[in-house]
Amino acid sequence: MYNAKAFSVSSTTSPFAAATISRRDPTPADVQIEILFCGVCHSDLHQARNEWSDVMPTAYPCVPGHEIVGRVTKVGSSVTKFKPGDLAAVGCMVDSDRTCPECKAGLEQFCPNFVLTYNFPDKHLGGVTYGGYSDSIVVDENFVLRVPANLSLAGAAPLLCAGITTYSPMRHWGVTKGKKVGVVGLGGLGHMAVKFAHALGAHVVVFTTSASKKDDALRLGADEVVLSKDANQMAKHTGSFHFILDAVAASHDINAYINLLARDGNITMVGAPETPLPINVFGLLMGRRSFSGSIIGSIAETQEMLDFCGKNNITSDVEVIPVQKINEAFDRLAKSDVKYRFSIDMASLKA
Repeated sequence: MYNAKAFSVSSTTSPFAAATISRRDPTPADVQIEILFCGVCHSDLHQARNEWSDVMPTAYPCVPGHEIVGRVTKVGSSVTKFKPGDLAAVGCMVDSDRTCPECKAGLEQFCPNFVLTYNFPDKHLGGVTYGGYSDSIVVDENFVLRVPANLSLAGAAPLLCAGITTYSPMRHWGVTKGKKVGVVGLGGLGHMAVKFAHALGAHVVVFTTSASKKDDALRLGADEVVLSKDANQMAKHTGSFHFILDAVAASHDINAYINLLARDGNITMVGAPETPLPINVFGLLMGRRSFSGSIIGSIAETQEMLDFCGKNNITSDVEVIPVQKINEAFDRLAKSDVKYRFSIDMASLKA
């Protein structure tokens, strides 16, 4: 083992503070990475405050962070994909059982025994895994990703969660040129969805409750912006969408969007409202429409997404912060006061 610098939270109400954590020395299959930037995901806020206690209770101390980019410093003797000096990334998973049907199908994100990057049982050191609010991390090479050299590393970090969370369902449901795609909500997830749908060649319509977001939506790649509170604007799009991505995590009228789907159209949730959404089944029956959900993507699909971003020069819009401002960032995140993602410059840990 070796000691690493980190920022951790020790209870549901305590602030983040500097800490020292243990990392394993690299095994033959491991890659050790100096973390350069780590994105701040809304799930970090949920975990730090134990807001998912019924499903995924938080073990303290907790070191969040699963949007990690950095540079390889050491590799194990059997590692073939990376060498010291390479740019590398780590997303939401750091292991899986590799033997279940999901893993054999190349869909590790659905493995019943996957290991998340933080707050999951650590089979190497005991306790739980620690995430990217740290100066380094050690991960099996099969869960380490390559970062295109042309991308801004600060903006690339959120691709490891916000990016793949929106890219994966678009690929699954066949978003291509000639498709009409809706994006509900223009936040950390939604702004990435707009960029991807535009780059995939779709006609992109953003739905928002705030008229002030129109200019930004158009800048990001939207072709149209609809104020969802305006019934007349909504009605103009009835029955016309091939695919809608809903990134709203608050309660809202999902049926208003189901009615906008064309025959065989799909709406996929990537936002996670705390309370159930009432569904009018007749809205699905009429037109053979479907309603689904999606989490992240597989390791292979995440690499595909990163390569796509490199080819199309896509990164997240970020506000770069030092790690010492993480408490302030969490307060602002809870108020949706960021355009559109915080990215921590981990060099600040050396201060």
